[in-house]
Parts: sequence; structure tokens; C-alpha cells
Amino acid sequence: MGFDNTDDDVRVELMRELKTASQLQHAWIMQAWQREPGLHPAAAMLLSDLAKNGETRPSELAKRRFVDLSVVSRQITQLSAAGLIDRRPAPEDGRASLVSVSEKGRAELARWRANYIEFMEKALGDWDDERVTDLTARLAEMNTDLRRALGSDACLADTTK
Repeated sequence: MGFDNTDDDVRVELMRELKTASQLQHAWIMQAWQREPGLHPAAAMLLSDLAKNGETRPSELAKRRFVDLSVVSRQITQLSAAGLIDRRPAPEDGRASLVSVSEKGRAELARWRANYIEFMEKALGDWDDERVTDLTARLAEMNTDLRRALGSDACLADTTK
């Protein structure tokens, strides 16, 4: 029995399209970074996550980002050196720290967000808000179901909130 690509389930095709969308987003991020080098895109995404979810421990950031704590620690060091985050001791355990977005970090995020919105408006210029909202809702629902299917606490963290 050979592999017949024409018999793929529609769910497989969905995952292919999502992977392509992710790769295209990554390509845009890397192009933007090459035009304006400095902060690595992964650190910028961590800053965005921190702005969306608020002050937290680095271990929680690692859990939400599905990466090792050492990766988050390097990114926090880079963000801190750039003045984009604030760090303070955790009140319940002075050995641990809490990180949050600094005022300078918020300003940088606003600038990056404006560039991203400009790109998405150019890319999806023919899409009305209803079409974008519908796709967003469907993807959010799918991501919830994928987290549930994965079944681990780490994967259940909803990074959209």
C-alpha cells in the first residue's frame, strides 16, 4: 500500500495551511528584524506575551512559551539590558523575581504593533473586519481544542488572554 497524497484528510490540510501561515509570519518578523536589527524577534514576542498577561515569574513565561527556563532567562537579560522590562523580587519568595514591561518597553511594543498592523492590512487588504473576526474566532476555538487534546497543564495555558 503506497502513500497517496490525494486522500489526505481535510484536517491534515488545515495543519499544513497553519504551518505555512506560521512560516510566513516568521518570514515577516525576520525581514522586519533585518531592517532594524537589535532585539531578537523571540525576545520581542516574549515582551508582547508579558504585556498581554502582566507581571509574572520567568518560570511562568517559559511555561506559556513552551520553552526551557534558560531560553527565557537569556531573553529577559536582553530585554532588561535594553530597558524594556522591569524586574523586582517576588514578595512571597525574595529569591525569585517578577518581571513586567517597562514604559520604554510599552513604547517599543506600540511601535512594533503599528508595523505589524500595517503589514497585516496590506496583506489582508481585501478582507473586511467580519471575515478577519470570523477566522480569528475559529482559530481560537481550534487552539482550545488542540490544547485539550494535548492534555498537559503546560499546553493548557491559554496565551490569548
